[in-house]
Amino acid sequence: MSFETKIKKYARLAIAAGVKIQPGQLLVITADVDCAWYVRILVEEAYRSGAGEVVVNWNDSQIDKLTYEYADDAILSAYPQWRVNQRKEWIDRHCAFLSIGSPNPALLQDVDSSRIQRRQKAASLAMKPFRYYTSASIGQWSCELLPNVTWAKMVFPELSDQEAYDALFEAIFKCCRIDDEHDPIEAWEKHTATIVSRGEKLNAYQFKKLCFKNQLGTDIEVELVRPHRWGGGLEVTPEGVAFVPNLPTEEIFCIPRKDGVNGTVYASRPLNIQGKLVKDFWFRFEEGKVVDYGASENLTSLKNLLEMDEGAKHLGEVALISYDSPISQSNLIYYNGLIDENASCHMALGNCYPMNIPGGNQMSEKEMADRGANFSMIHCDFMFGTSDLSVIGVQEDDSEVVLFKDGNFVI
Repeated sequence: MSFETKIKKYARLAIAAGVKIQPGQLLVITADVDCAWYVRILVEEAYRSGAGEVVVNWNDSQIDKLTYEYADDAILSAYPQWRVNQRKEWIDRHCAFLSIGSPNPALLQDVDSSRIQRRQKAASLAMKPFRYYTSASIGQWSCELLPNVTWAKMVFPELSDQEAYDALFEAIFKCCRIDDEHDPIEAWEKHTATIVSRGEKLNAYQFKKLCFKNQLGTDIEVELVRPHRWGGGLEVTPEGVAFVPNLPTEEIFCIPRKDGVNGTVYASRPLNIQGKLVKDFWFRFEEGKVVDYGASENLTSLKNLLEMDEGAKHLGEVALISYDSPISQSNLIYYNGLIDENASCHMALGNCYPMNIPGGNQMSEKEMADRGANFSMIHCDFMFGTSDLSVIGVQEDDSEVVLFKDGNFVI
């Protein structure tokens, strides 16, 4: 199959399954200017699929770096009101959001982390009133990734620039089930049905807590909000539109109690935070809160993340993924959370997803908080799954169910 055919399948997957654009609906695509060639393909696919209007929200990571390096502190600490008004207008029109990431994991390596934090915090505070739209799946949203040479060379350092670029494209296509033989939409319908089925099985248990252990040092208990709802694969809007938020995805995820996490968890993959790669990091929790942590590299970025707000020190998500997932089996580290989080079990510091509580999408933050949910300006996934991870589900009567053995589901 030619590259042109595959890239068109990739675009169709984003529009038809990712955001599942509806007739006459506004689609807002956010992308880096270097992705313009692919965005044009997406725009045409969206209009052919019935979109009423497609708006492209451009950014430029190189210019962002210059802003971090040279702008006054006052500029970094403010957020333009016109951007807030723009977001409100899009949401008032019940848009769908599609984000195309093309990361350069090392771009901000030499930039002062505190300046990055200042700008991110200002943006997060300004956009807080609109966070519900995606976190509660009021409208469709989805994310895809597009390779660039710099990123590709990090993943495939032994290859030439062009070879690495081509190899990363092929790896992403494989993760997204795009091949010569199958219709990707049909492939994703089967895949998401499998994920949803496993989530329903876990929902029937309504576990009190999950216990995780491995030889890396992870030994942690995570209480779950109850009643809870395991999500994954698909999300559904109030109008009944089923969409796929992350392309690719392998996870089923649930909501921890804000005050119910105790023990230590060790990350199994590095994490890009504020443009810096944090390696060999760990957290120790007591009564749900991070009370100690460490890392072998870029500890300051980890510190800045935890200090974004009080909710950043608590968990908003715990996700289960078999270690033998297609992404893990690729034996690659992608240096990007969207893909790497789907290689193994992960947790997320920060904001929860309301859909993980039955009826949560109709609850206020206070009502959800009273159930034990955590809220924050951030939502940062980190991976801790390994080939020897064990997961035990503990029921109300303290009986135990083995969920994972040697890193994989056994139910």
